[in-house]
Amino acid sequence: MKTLIATGVVSLFVLGAAPVYAAAAAASADRQEAERKDLQVFNDIADQVNRYTQLTIFDSISASVTDGRVELSGWVTMPYKRDDLAKRVRKVEGIQSIDNKIGVLPVSQFDDELRFRIARAIYGHSLFWHYGAMANPPIRVVVNRSRVSLEGVVQSNVERMLARSLASGFGSFEVKNLLKTDAEVREAMEPKKTI
Repeated sequence: MKTLIATGVVSLFVLGAAPVYAAAAAASADRQEAERKDLQVFNDIADQVNRYTQLTIFDSISASVTDGRVELSGWVTMPYKRDDLAKRVRKVEGIQSIDNKIGVLPVSQFDDELRFRIARAIYGHSLFWHYGAMANPPIRVVVNRSRVSLEGVVQSNVERMLARSLASGFGSFEVKNLLKTDAEVREAMEPKKTI
């Protein structure tokens, strides 16, 4: 299963329950086809972003796709990354438009030190060694003006809580735990079904 830098959430239409008439059934079939198409576009975007070699554990990108309209959001540590990612995503077939809302984190020596210390604490813990050995580690440490967000995907709620605990105590103003479990991501990726 592919996720967009482990934080991606597909924002597809949720089909509401409606009376089953011939016209409604046809419209529903069209919407389901659009959902499938949007899911394929999302998967292609995830592939483009995951193959971008300049992305680090200190960058976090999310995308939503609705009727071929893509919204990119998240944070990167350098402005060229935002532009490069938008160029890569534009290559994906089936995109109608792109709204690039990726923010660039401010330059700060304190933030840089905080990023490295938290990443070392998390990926240095024996429970997370297997994540650290991955080409694209799934836990992202985003630091913006001394405020920390943990983003990405872990296998269990225990890992989510442990990562939050390991990220605390380094002098940050706050630590937001936005990590999701594999089960939560799978549920979000499954197309919604209606009667």
